[in-house]
Amino acid sequence: MIRVTSNMMSNQLMMNINRNAKQLNDTQLQMSTGMKINKPSDDPVGITYALRYRTELNSNAEYQSNVDSAISWLDYSDTVVSQTNEVLQRMRELTVTASSGTNPQSALDSIRLEVNQLKEQFIDIGNSQLNGKYVFNGESYNQKPYDFAKNAENVSDTAGFTKDMIDTGNVNYAVGSGIQLAINVSGNDVMGSADDTDNVFAIADRLSEALKDGDLDAISAELAQMDTRVEKLTAAQAGIGAKMNRIELMQNRLGDMEYNLTSLQAKTEDADYAELAVRSQIQENIYNATLSVGAKIISSSLVDFLR
Repeated sequence: MIRVTSNMMSNQLMMNINRNAKQLNDTQLQMSTGMKINKPSDDPVGITYALRYRTELNSNAEYQSNVDSAISWLDYSDTVVSQTNEVLQRMRELTVTASSGTNPQSALDSIRLEVNQLKEQFIDIGNSQLNGKYVFNGESYNQKPYDFAKNAENVSDTAGFTKDMIDTGNVNYAVGSGIQLAINVSGNDVMGSADDTDNVFAIADRLSEALKDGDLDAISAELAQMDTRVEKLTAAQAGIGAKMNRIELMQNRLGDMEYNLTSLQAKTEDADYAELAVRSQIQENIYNATLSVGAKIISSSLVDFLR
């Protein structure tokens, strides 16, 4: 037969009080922080999943930031390609006017001045920058792609344009785990390479010379070159549109992934206030009952039993 001593009863009482107090404190801590897991020991398995969800959410946020940057780049590229097309269309209008054969040389000279200015506009567009990066110079986006010296007429001398001036490398953005997309358009696809006869600079140079000489046949010949360049500009814009569609799909996918990961994280970490309120009330009642019973046990002494 085991003898139950007063010391054993007191120790058991203190153990029960401490256990109930700890449970009440843990519940109230969850209510005050709103977190189901406040330290690893609360849920060793849950904390592993919680850390994993946080890591994946951080990575997802980085991918979303890259997608936003890629969309900005593509939007801007589409804008500058449209601007190139607008300048080319204006040059075509001037060419049609000049080739009519009804213009005196003075009129052709005036048209030539505007053609030279349009060439300068092509150069300005080709050197377009987004956030300090030249969008038409591939991986060498820190270098100015179209940098020409001025001739005696203060017009850029594009005769020195070579095929090595433009970097045709891809600017890749990581938009998912193991997924990289090239989002840039080469200046050669827009303005034309040095070997292309429909290069906008070559067209402007030949047209300017023909206008200076009053050579109507040479002026008219440039219309075909302009038309082929317009077709290539249209193809470049179509390519940008295709890339934009892919990026937007990735943006939607990343948004869905963020929602799913956030939901899983909430289920793992977030506290249920309704459940905690009920549990807290029950644990408080148990704790108070333990204190009440303990007060009766501790207050009893040998004198009480000898009366």
